Amino acid sequence: MHTHILHGVDDGPDNLEGSMKIIHSAVNEGITEMIATPHTYNPHFHVTAQETSSQVHILRELLKQEGIPITIHTGQEVRLHDTIIENYKAGEILTLAESNYLLLELPSQTVPSYTVKVIEQLTEIGIIPIIAHPERNKAIAEKPERLQRLIRHGAYAQITAGSLSGHFGKGVQDLSLRLIEANCIHTYGSDVHNMETRPLEYEKGLGVLEKKKQLEMIDILLENNERIIANKPLTQFEFVEVRKKSWWKIGMKA
Repeated sequence: MHTHILHGVDDGPDNLEGSMKIIHSAVNEGITEMIATPHTYNPHFHVTAQETSSQVHILRELLKQEGIPITIHTGQEVRLHDTIIENYKAGEILTLAESNYLLLELPSQTVPSYTVKVIEQLTEIGIIPIIAHPERNKAIAEKPERLQRLIRHGAYAQITAGSLSGHFGKGVQDLSLRLIEANCIHTYGSDVHNMETRPLEYEKGLGVLEKKKQLEMIDILLENNERIIANKPLTQFEFVEVRKKSWWKIGMKA
């Protein structure tokens, strides 16, 4: 649901070989579908819809030639900005697998005051934002109610596999589990960038949930992933209180 597998365009792999390493690893983990979501409208990277579609087409042809059993879909990790609606209507933004779901990235330190307005504007035109890695947002870590507010206004939230596995540190892992327990998370993504420093961690993250006896949640997260690709409604939850803890002070790494 969230991968940086296109090469030479953002902070993902440098070359096609790096892209293929990620794909082969995904196949080995039993993954059959991936959505390429390069950064766009990010202060550091802006991968256009046209460039994304072009690279995905090349990957699809290569996978077909080599008989690799995985399907690559188009998408983007769209940084929050105040002209999202105009950019989408102009065909400059790609949704996840051509569905009505859009992967929305917040700044790492804050939840801007206009975030709710953007979410409402998107939902008004039938586009449902999914907040990428909220567990790595400092403002949400300090006050999880901020994420709940976004969800109440029509957004969903996606947890990152590496956050659950501990790849980003104990603080992020602890917050991830508490957001899941509070029913603030709806989908599951790898946010893979390469096989060295930002690997898939897909099975590892699910393994942590399994150890925590969150078997039903595993089923729901994976089913919601399938629902995104099929462009169907996602399973929703009623919030429960987030367990209180000063997790930002125990070594959280973004």
